[in-house]
Amino acid sequence: VQLQASGGGLVQAGDSLTLSCAASGFTVSNYGMGWFRQAPGKEREFVVAVSRSGTNTYYAELVKGRFTVSRDNAKNTVYLQMNSLKPEDTAIYYCAADWQRTQHGFEVDAARYDYWGQGTLVTVSS
Repeated sequence: VQLQASGGGLVQAGDSLTLSCAASGFTVSNYGMGWFRQAPGKEREFVVAVSRSGTNTYYAELVKGRFTVSRDNAKNTVYLQMNSLKPEDTAIYYCAADWQRTQHGFEVDAARYDYWGQGTLVTVSS
């Protein structure tokens, strides 16, 4: 089982960036997916969750309206489109998978996630 996050980098405030999370070793369509982030010196925080089908999403208030999550189950990949980036978005971004019984469920509690990727660093300069 592997989740490989990629797409991080150094950008300027106001720029956009798209992260990808490629899953392997399990049937990703059976899992809700989430993105979390951890800034230097801070605890990990929830960013967004998406249901198995992709139809239901839930965003943290801090990113609502700026970030968009999507998934392509045929490619076993989840994406996080980040627009209007701010310096406070600087963090290591992690993708995670949570087994869901239904197509429409999702999870916001990191402790309930089953699998985690290694993270990708996003740095936003002012």
